[in-house]
Amino acid sequence: MRRADRKQMRKKSIHPCQSTDKDVIKEAHAENLMTNLSNAYASDLLPSKEGKDLTKCFLLQVVNILLHYIEKTFDDKSKILDFHHPHQLLEGLDGFDLELSDHPESLEQLLVDCTDTLKYGVKTGHPRYFNQLSSGLDVIGLAGEWLTATANTNMFTYEIAPVFTVMETVLLKKMCGIIGWRETEADGIFSPGGSISNLYGILVARYKQYPEIKARGMAVLPCIVLFVSEQGQTPFCVVATAGSTVFGAFDPLHDIADICETHKLWMHVDAAWGGGLLLSRKHSCRLSGIERADSVTWNPHKLMGVPLQCSALLTREKGLLGACNQMQAEYLFQPDKVYNINFDTGDKTIQCGRHVDVFKLWLMWKAKGTYGFEVQIDRYMELAKYFYKVLKKKDNFKLVFDAEPEFTNVCFWYFPPRLKHIPKSFERDQELQKIAPKIKAQMIVEGTAMLSYQPCGDKVNFFRMVFSNPATRQTDVDYLIDEIQRLGKDL
Repeated sequence: MRRADRKQMRKKSIHPCQSTDKDVIKEAHAENLMTNLSNAYASDLLPSKEGKDLTKCFLLQVVNILLHYIEKTFDDKSKILDFHHPHQLLEGLDGFDLELSDHPESLEQLLVDCTDTLKYGVKTGHPRYFNQLSSGLDVIGLAGEWLTATANTNMFTYEIAPVFTVMETVLLKKMCGIIGWRETEADGIFSPGGSISNLYGILVARYKQYPEIKARGMAVLPCIVLFVSEQGQTPFCVVATAGSTVFGAFDPLHDIADICETHKLWMHVDAAWGGGLLLSRKHSCRLSGIERADSVTWNPHKLMGVPLQCSALLTREKGLLGACNQMQAEYLFQPDKVYNINFDTGDKTIQCGRHVDVFKLWLMWKAKGTYGFEVQIDRYMELAKYFYKVLKKKDNFKLVFDAEPEFTNVCFWYFPPRLKHIPKSFERDQELQKIAPKIKAQMIVEGTAMLSYQPCGDKVNFFRMVFSNPATRQTDVDYLIDEIQRLGKDL
């Protein structure tokens, strides 16, 4: 289909702006605006003097596109994705052209592009999307993200983000209190993901042990290490894991804390994945000992289902983040401001610009309450237990670990009939290695489900199922098992 024809079809499929006023003149005006979107451009929107009505019309159309996408996301009969290879996207699909022009395109074309962008992407909120630790689509969180984008401010000073910086303080105190620290003595910062939060934890650990690093650099330090072998160097920090990415395993935090206290080492806990379990009275025992840590990474965008990105680095000792990272840039952090400059948080980070990640979490916490998060998380754990029990009874599936999973991660192999009764051997493992990739590839092409796989050590490719999607139900688990068998039986 030619691009012009496609545009005409899309134009017919875009509904006129909704009007709450029955007045015929206003409806005619709205319809006229809609018709004119093909001849209107971004420069015609606010702050253009005559741009108010056109801006409203355009944004309502964007909302209509988003609402249609959300409805399809939660429909388990819809495909998770309409898969195309990278070269197809680059070459252009049925009028969807990624190349950038020197000249502006009409608002109508931008609406078509918005529709296509969602059409060819992955519906990560689909109930059968199990591919990553962060999945699902929370509508309240989505509303929070919209508001954040509308405010379009930066988190480095109270001056330009008064509500958000205070909101961050409230959230950090709440999370530190849940860990078991005294809120008045603890500290923290939201950062762009778990890896950066872990980096902040390590930087603070190094600064605590060797504050001279800031003025004199690494050259004056001994050869410090995070992990020390028998032949040793100088350890300064131990990183424990609360919910590993693949297996969902938890380190014995009390035992590690004992060693750290004996040797005066900083203890950092990477609870990016498992931190959400702290909200469950039934399952928080898996993180027993986390209150003895010096710093913790916790990602609400994973188990708690907050829209990406939302990650926090929490420290037990107040003031260290600032002392470690501050540069006191005079163009941002003047000491003689009209307000309490303790709410200027930018000097706690090595970033300058910092996205507002707190509002969507704050709004979701308001909407659910702590107990609402607990119910959601407990249901994930029940689904994982159900999935484990079903697989254990099936002779064409084999669990990577026989024991009941500690977390919502369930790792397993599928054996097609031709491999099911062959004894374990190098040759069988070489064949088994190919099975998970082939099944996943077919799932992606058909758009029926998404599930991750990987090898690990001496274990050949296995599937990793994780539950963190609030839309997933037991019927979706049953569907996935049937789908793996359907796609794999002839491999």
